[in-house]
Amino acid sequence: MSDAYVLHRVLRRIASWAVISFFTEIHVIGGENVPREGPIIVTATHHNMMLDPAVLSSAFPYKRVLHYWAKGTPHYTHEARSPAQYYAASLFANPAMKYILTSAGNIPVDRKAADKRLLFRGTFRTLAAGEAVALFPEGTSYTEPHIMQVKDGAAWAALEYTKWARENPDQVQKGAQDVLIIPAAIVYTNKSKYRSQVIMEFGQPIRMDEYIEQFMSEQEGAPRAAVKRLTAAIERELTQATINAPDWDTLYAARMARDLLWPEERSINLDDFVTISQTLVDLFSTPDLVPNMNAIKRHLLTYYSLLESTHLTNAVLSSLPLPATLDPRQPVPLPSRLFTLSLLIRDTIALLIRLPFSIVPLVIHAPAYVMGRVGAGLVEDEEETQAQNKVVFGLLLLLMIYPAAFFFVWAFLRYSPVGALVAVAFVFLFAMYHNRLIDDNYERAKRLVAAWRVLVGVWAPRRWDLSLSAVAQYTVPRVPPENPWVDRSKAKAKSRPVTPGPDGSSAVSPAPSDESGSPSSPARSAGKRRRPPTRRVMRHVLRARFEASKALASLLAQLARAPETKRVCASVHLARAFGGQVEDAPEPNRQTDEGVETIAEPVGWRSAREVVAFLRSRGAKIAALGDRVEGDWAALSSDGESYGYESEAFASDKPDLQWVPSTEH
Repeated sequence: MSDAYVLHRVLRRIASWAVISFFTEIHVIGGENVPREGPIIVTATHHNMMLDPAVLSSAFPYKRVLHYWAKGTPHYTHEARSPAQYYAASLFANPAMKYILTSAGNIPVDRKAADKRLLFRGTFRTLAAGEAVALFPEGTSYTEPHIMQVKDGAAWAALEYTKWARENPDQVQKGAQDVLIIPAAIVYTNKSKYRSQVIMEFGQPIRMDEYIEQFMSEQEGAPRAAVKRLTAAIERELTQATINAPDWDTLYAARMARDLLWPEERSINLDDFVTISQTLVDLFSTPDLVPNMNAIKRHLLTYYSLLESTHLTNAVLSSLPLPATLDPRQPVPLPSRLFTLSLLIRDTIALLIRLPFSIVPLVIHAPAYVMGRVGAGLVEDEEETQAQNKVVFGLLLLLMIYPAAFFFVWAFLRYSPVGALVAVAFVFLFAMYHNRLIDDNYERAKRLVAAWRVLVGVWAPRRWDLSLSAVAQYTVPRVPPENPWVDRSKAKAKSRPVTPGPDGSSAVSPAPSDESGSPSSPARSAGKRRRPPTRRVMRHVLRARFEASKALASLLAQLARAPETKRVCASVHLARAFGGQVEDAPEPNRQTDEGVETIAEPVGWRSAREVVAFLRSRGAKIAALGDRVEGDWAALSSDGESYGYESEAFASDKPDLQWVPSTEH
């Protein structure tokens, strides 16, 4: 076995190095759901291009060899992206190429075959030997606020194999008659951000017992109906382990609320990351939750967009050493102000003092960083490709830098055998030191740079600020362009939430609208926009942070005081997990054009108070929102006046936290 897949193991090791160099951690949940041996089909989400198979293979439990179908991209409908993909299986005709592809763990797929048994012939051999096959059932990598599609290829392969194994028991290894489907959800805390984290969760294994009888039935349409049911089960497992929002605005508002409630980097337990994120998405998916919900959501979106435009993060702003003694409006004695400023200068000098210890690895790795940024810039509008390009471009440079460093050290040691071992150890330790160095200093350097940017923006003359009309272009989040390879005509539509009536009945809510009553537009241009000068927009950023914190505090205060009967939307699996309610779907089941019945989704609810208690129990800094509102002096202009527009977050409800604009000098 080890000799048969030697190239796969080499590629997996390289993939592991690449993943570790970009992400700080791959956190695996549900590894116990993966069997140590026996035939399995792993169905993984696919939202980050080549990094998805790299993450899946490098962190897969028990280091099982994963066999991928041999083609250009994971896309197994009967239509190909290009004619070249039809020749993937023919590559195995060449003995040398066959050895390379097989050693790498690839499976030949005859895309031209109308008979699915011919199509899956290589898959059958792999499963019959008790090995693992990995597929990406979404068909293509994409960036969307929710899972758009789960195609039928995995279900067809699993059921066709089960049927074939029963008909040909002599060709199946003992114990390999029954195949399991293992759903694998790969979630990135920020999939294009350097030194972010990855969560890989394996769902409950799906057995074929519930579907094979219908699949083997001679009744017309029965096999296809069984496939559709199995595909729906796969999609259900993947949806439960990922973050799904009905639209971009809801997803962005939930992200911003999460960052405000957990302001410190990596303060969320990764076991709870998806559940917390989905709870907030569900919260902002609830129509008419509070009277001023649209204003609250708009404040969160404004702050989110300004952060994206200025390349800042709420975690960095929350950690800045900006005490009130730096407030230019306050009559603080100059020595005190200079002392406080000296602390910031001290931290900057402390970072610079460490520079000599880090300058060499930083300089040596600089080409990789530069090329990574160049690679990301080539696909600025394709978020799912940015991290891949950063890793690939950077890895190509490192594959030249590290061998050069090895030969340099080896030459210094006169090309001796012992010198070769020393050179290998030196390069390895050098790489580890660089990663440790980055983890220790990267966030600290960002905070110090941001602190100076904030000080310049706050202390700059008011006349330098962009006008409200000029800054408006930076207050609307950009929406990624649509992926042309997603079949939106067949994508599963996300049903609108239902609004509970006073009598407990439910009715489908109208489309979301802004406060003027006009429907909101979910689709916006994803075109490039110039980064605004820090000194001209910083006070707008800080003001938006102030308003977003106050708006979120308003929402949670109203929910905490709400009656026990107050409900919020909930994903069905979360409603069941946290003592909520699940109601039948408001729409009946229906038949598709293919004659297959689709099951309408039920509707879940959770108590508003329970949601607030859940967030607090998971470490949400709800009380700190009020402290931030009380003490955020930097949200005001340098001459002590507010920006002149009253917060709309409290327009229709005055919660416990109240704020009065100051005009004192």
